[in-house]
This record gives sequence, structure tokens and C-alpha cells, in this order.
Amino acid sequence: MDTTHAIHAADARSMDALPADSVDLVVTSPPYPMIEMWDDLFADLDPAVAGALERGDGAAAFDAMHGVLAEVWAEVARVCRPGGIVCVNVGDATRTLERFRVYPNHARVLEAFADLGFEPLPDVLWRKPTNSAAKFMGSGTLPPNAYVTLEHEYVLVFRNGDRRAFEAGADRRYESAYFWEERNRWFSDVWADVTGDLQDLPDDERRDRSAAFPFEIPYRLVNMYSVYGDTVLDPFAGTGTTTLAAMVAGRNSVAYERDPAFVEALAERVAEVPGMSRAVIERRLAAHREFVEERRAAGDEPTYRATHYEFPVVTKQERDLRFYEATGVREAPAAGAAGPPAAAFEVDYAPVGE
Repeated sequence: MDTTHAIHAADARSMDALPADSVDLVVTSPPYPMIEMWDDLFADLDPAVAGALERGDGAAAFDAMHGVLAEVWAEVARVCRPGGIVCVNVGDATRTLERFRVYPNHARVLEAFADLGFEPLPDVLWRKPTNSAAKFMGSGTLPPNAYVTLEHEYVLVFRNGDRRAFEAGADRRYESAYFWEERNRWFSDVWADVTGDLQDLPDDERRDRSAAFPFEIPYRLVNMYSVYGDTVLDPFAGTGTTTLAAMVAGRNSVAYERDPAFVEALAERVAEVPGMSRAVIERRLAAHREFVEERRAAGDEPTYRATHYEFPVVTKQERDLRFYEATGVREAPAAGAAGPPAAAFEVDYAPVGE
């Protein structure tokens, strides 16, 4: 098995390199409207944003910023196959422009995809732990003018029309299964076990402009909503966490990122993929063995034997699951009818057996 990965240093409002209906899954975290670190980015893309902010008109700035994102969502709708899934990690914003208020980014993204004909599916609240002793806003312990602190973000999930159909007994789908205990954790509507990501970037300016989500979030979503060999798109690639997750998980990927510095940083990180792949697979296998031992100790032996491994599994659907370890990454020819990507890679895999 091998996968291909294209990274475009381009604006995702026009993803001309991608044909219609060519993407199976979208996993992305866009710049969050009304978060100050992204003001300049939105203003560059729409001068109306800068004007609204200068006037202190938060509502108009909020609308204009989501207007920019809506152009990307329209392209996502074009390239997402029928039955394909879109996952958007987004947080709400609080800000004072004349007066303090919350700007509900998640609600505007939900509205945008519903207007494009996507079906909203149950979403996830990512509970981001904080150790700050001074995290309260407003008047502290005096009612009524203190404010709830936002310590969560959303992972919004949408489907493009009806459920995706597979041929009966499709091997890749069954090999792509996840463990029963992983399903119970991953498909919970609150993720409190995923911590924020520390940005390992070589300069302060790039770090200040990055807000990457931790690897575990796109890795889970890629495994939850795609199968081996599918194509995963991230139209706001940033440091490339979704691309790395797709490489580790045995999926193809396409990424768009306007900032060439981030494209360069991602190209430098792909050498890490074989080591990441090995570590992730070992962690998942070790966690399952521990789960099995705990079940046995409780007198509840799992019912089915895994086809490719020595351990048992809980459900029939898990029997044929199989892990593929990334064994090598190489640069690939950068070709494309609508403009070549800034970087392209191929990843080789070998099945992991026992």
C-alpha cells in the first residue's frame, strides 16, 4: 500500500487542482473570526473587515470574516463526494468592541454548511483543560458582571447527502475498523482527554501565527470517517497536522495553505512520519491488550479472535482490522493540470503483524 500527498501554497477559495467530488473527508480548523491574531489575515482577504474593526463594529466584522470562510466552504462543497464527511474544528470568540460579547463561530459554520445542503451530524465538544489561576473574566467573584470562560471548542461534523455506500465485504473498510473500546471513547460527544498542542516551530513569528490542533484530533477523525486509501482534504493546513495524520493513518491527502512558510515547515516534518506511525500503532495495540486483560480479570473474555493478530476483539466487525505502518516517505513529482502543488510526497506502508 502507498499513499500520495499534495500540498498547495494557495488560497483555498479556489481549489482548481481538485476535481468535483474527489475528496472523501475534510478535516480542518480554520482561522477563528474575531480572534485578534487573525484580524490581519481576514483584513487582507476582505478590506471590509479592517473598516469594520476600525469603526468598532463587531457585528459587521464578524459577518465579513464569515463571508471569507463561506467562499472556502463553497469550494469544499464542490470537491466533497456524495456521502463524504466534513469535520470543522472551530471555537467561539469573546471580544470587546464598544462592549463585551461572544461571537458564536460554531453557529455560523453550522448555518453555512446547512445552506450548502450538508446534513449536520452530532458534534463533539473538545474540552480544553487550563491550569490558569486567573482565567475568570469580568468582575471575578461579584455578581452579576462576571463572564463564563470559554474552555471548549467544537468539532462540527457534516455529511454531503445520504450515507456513503460500500460494496458488500469491502476489504479496505473492514481492515480500517477501530477497536470497540476506541469507538466508545472517540464517539463520545465530549473529548476531555485531548490536550492542546505545543507549537514546535523554529521562529516566534510563525509560532504566533499558528494555532494548530493536537495530532490526536485529526487522527481520530480520519480513522472515524474514512477508510484506507481515501483522500483527506485540509483547506486551512497551517502546520500540516491533518496531513501528518492522514500519512500516519494510511490515507491520501491534499492540503491548501496560503503562507509559504508553513508549507516549508510541513515539508520538513514529513520525515517524522515513519516514527510517528510506529509509535501510534504500538500505543493503540498496547492499549487494546491492556483492555483485554482488564476484561479477562473481570471474567468477561472478548468473543471474537482477530484475523491478523493474536488477541481477541469484542465485535465481529473488528476481526479483520489491520494496521499498516509507514515505512518510508519520498518526494513525488509535483504535477497537476491546474497548477502543480508546492510539495508532493508518497508514503510506503507495510502491514503490521504478530
